[in-house]
Amino acid sequence: MTRLEKQLGFLLECDRMKSIYRQTYILADESRGASMREFEGDSVKHARRENDAEHSFHLVLFAMILSEYSNEPVDLLKVIKMVTVHDIVEIDAGDTYCYDKEGNKIKADREKLAADRLFGLLPEEQNKEFKELWEEFERADTPESRFANALDRMQPMLLNYTKGGISWKEHGAEYDMVYNRNHVIKDGSDELWEYISQMLDKAEKQGMLTRK
Repeated sequence: MTRLEKQLGFLLECDRMKSIYRQTYILADESRGASMREFEGDSVKHARRENDAEHSFHLVLFAMILSEYSNEPVDLLKVIKMVTVHDIVEIDAGDTYCYDKEGNKIKADREKLAADRLFGLLPEEQNKEFKELWEEFERADTPESRFANALDRMQPMLLNYTKGGISWKEHGAEYDMVYNRNHVIKDGSDELWEYISQMLDKAEKQGMLTRK
């Protein structure tokens, strides 16, 4: 197989990200002509979840626009690469809901196998680059990976809050659970965490999140 054939094979495989759906709902409504609508009676006109490709695209924009709020100087191109590739493993491993205790027990093993197969479709040096970007994101031990992780946590919460807390309500999410899991945003950006923590307080007051 030629180098180009390997690269094109990987790119075609990544198209499958468009069919990996997350728990977060998109904001689009009927008036904007959104496709793949799911109707749930009169109270919810349009409740389609975002897919991994949409999530990754949105994170690229988050990185480009919000990089000034990183706690540390970052290589923006590296952050963009990281948020682009971080969920490719879900093509094989699937999306694991962040509060699914059982699913998260084997998440790392599933994703490691997925990374080996999927990035292994690429020529050797690109396989190495992509796998290292993914591993760095998972470790969250560099300025770029800490900021990328902050954006990855922030984006779905913004959508969920703007959508009236639909996913939180659907899963019976509690304030402390959401707050504690997403506190790592602070490692990447104090300013973004301050905004999100205030948003979570509003969400509780508005009945989107409950407390024990």
